[in-house]
Amino acid sequence: MLRFLVRRLLGAVVILALISALTYLLFFTLPSDPALLSCGKNCTPANVALIHHNLGLDKPVPVQYAQYMAGIFTGRRLPLGNCPAPCFGLSFANDAPVWTILSSRYPTTLSLAVGGAAVFLTVGVGLGLVSAWTRGSLFDRLASSVSLMGQSVQIYFIGPLAIYLLVDRLRWLDPGADPDWSHDPAGAVGGLVLPCLVMSVIFWSNYSRQTRSLMIEQLAEEHVRTARAKGMGRGYVFFRYALRGAMGPIVTLFGIDLGSVFGGAIITETTFGLHGLGQLAVAAVTQTDLPLEMGVMLFSSCAIVLFNVVIDASYAFIDPRVRLL
Repeated sequence: MLRFLVRRLLGAVVILALISALTYLLFFTLPSDPALLSCGKNCTPANVALIHHNLGLDKPVPVQYAQYMAGIFTGRRLPLGNCPAPCFGLSFANDAPVWTILSSRYPTTLSLAVGGAAVFLTVGVGLGLVSAWTRGSLFDRLASSVSLMGQSVQIYFIGPLAIYLLVDRLRWLDPGADPDWSHDPAGAVGGLVLPCLVMSVIFWSNYSRQTRSLMIEQLAEEHVRTARAKGMGRGYVFFRYALRGAMGPIVTLFGIDLGSVFGGAIITETTFGLHGLGQLAVAAVTQTDLPLEMGVMLFSSCAIVLFNVVIDASYAFIDPRVRLL
């Protein structure tokens, strides 16, 4: 198991290194000059040269990249100011370290992604299990129909509708709000319930259908039928044998969907007016704030890669054969 995890962690390090290199080249070797973008209208060649020097853009690209990566771990002293570790550079628009801005925004996106994932996994897998258990029943048909409709809606449609019905009309839930876990944990949970529910709809619909199909396939396997023939109870065989066989593909599907979860969080933030990484990325693109754009990209990529390592570890725990690969 340890050997398997070490290989996955080393692979994650390589992937993150490649992502950082490609991202840096993408943003800082574009035809558009960051100095001209941040200089303003009344810009002179002397001002451009000064900005190049202040941003470290007057050095070869490999040297810039090496200094950038070193700054993430040790910090950097830039002409525009000190940038403590982890240093992702200074924002053009805010004149502040990118990490300071990211650290004030990522709790909202992370809470929304984790909360939404918890909801759609619980609801989706739960509905799929009940549908497989009651295959052919009225509940099974209704659950399949609801799941199909859930896959057909979009967050930007169901979000305003949910706000109108559950907040304005029925007053069952609070509108979305940025979480404050340190001072008001209860309020943080209340402010994320509705956004997490809305974001989870398109995901739990798919997981419900996938879980039902996988469980039906597992129940038809030889080892499951053999266990039933030996006199084991239906519930024991269902959860001990069939469910364990079906959870491997579900965990794999969740690992694939992690990027979509963060994408859904970005749309949900815009719908509910939450101040997370999604809105920050949109603002960075609008203001052509390259260091901030790159910081959001690297931070999101790192989170997704690390989550995938956890998913791999979970998959190895569910299926011991994976540890031998």
